[in-house]
Amino acid sequence: MIKVKLSPLKHKSVNQIAIKFNYNEKVRLHLKKLSDVKWSKTHKTFYIKYSSENKKRIYDHLRDINCFIDYNDFKTNRVISNSITNILLPKLKQNQNKDIQKFKKWLQQKRLSENTVNTYVEVTVFFIRYASLKNTSNYSKRLIESFNYDFIVKPNKSISYQNQCINGIKKYLEYIGIEVDKLELKRPRKEKKLPVVLSVEEIKQIFDETHNLKHKTLLSLIYSAGLRVGEAISLKIKDIDSKRMLIHIKGAKGKKDRYTLLSDSFLHLLRNYYKQYKPTEYLFEGQKSKQYSSASAQKILKNAVDKIGLKKRITLHTLRHSFATHLLENGTDIRYIQELLGHSSPKTTMIYTHVSETSIRKIKNPFDNL
Repeated sequence: MIKVKLSPLKHKSVNQIAIKFNYNEKVRLHLKKLSDVKWSKTHKTFYIKYSSENKKRIYDHLRDINCFIDYNDFKTNRVISNSITNILLPKLKQNQNKDIQKFKKWLQQKRLSENTVNTYVEVTVFFIRYASLKNTSNYSKRLIESFNYDFIVKPNKSISYQNQCINGIKKYLEYIGIEVDKLELKRPRKEKKLPVVLSVEEIKQIFDETHNLKHKTLLSLIYSAGLRVGEAISLKIKDIDSKRMLIHIKGAKGKKDRYTLLSDSFLHLLRNYYKQYKPTEYLFEGQKSKQYSSASAQKILKNAVDKIGLKKRITLHTLRHSFATHLLENGTDIRYIQELLGHSSPKTTMIYTHVSETSIRKIKNPFDNL
């Protein structure tokens, strides 16, 4: 197994992730598939701009070729990600490390999703180290507001990320026995952004530019069934019910199971894919029959979008948004769309009425009467 070490790097006055390994052509070529990975002549190493997302992307990307990833340097010398303040935080003390591990188990016992647990733990580690920087163990409202400004507002993090951070800190305070309600911690109002939606023609262009059968099948699945990327890569062969023409989604967001559509056209594509790739457990597998990574899936879409030259900000979730909008435009009842998407509330699904071309076209523009 090839060992790759990830460590903090300051290059061109920007926080970077250094990607170090003994020369290996396979690793070098695999890294070059990521357009934002660069080579530094000064430091003689590959690097990418520091962010939690990029660290996960590199980890997933290298795991695809069965590399062992050492990222211990980030545990001992962490910098607030792409923060303009570039605050270098003190290390956690041994007793704090133990407390964090206990906090993580406490969160897991509450059956929160793995992503939520990891986010809460990560932000709590930042918060505790920030408190150490301020030489205090008094987790007051003022300290939390100061942390919020330095860590979230200054680096211009999103409101949804800010809400996650506040939720994580509140959970930690609850864990150590502080009455959260007395602190009156308020979360910012969530932005009401409309989803980016592709036209049917743009969807077709993406599929036409995706020539690899496995890649095309994965993208087609996400669009034709309206799946979240995590649901698509977690699907197992036994979850496809071709007799009833349904796909069984298990343990999705909110720990809910549901059924969604299995398209006739997609089933034909899926059978061709299965004959060629012969997956053993997961429908889409990476190295050594392990689950395909979300970073690899996102890269497939990015490659196709770059070839076409679409200027919209497109992610895999855009395919899910497009599926829902196209159903609505074809006259599908919004309640059925809610069930297919696995939304708890119809209010969430109603957002697609704001981006549906059919609904907007029915409105007579007063300018046309002049």
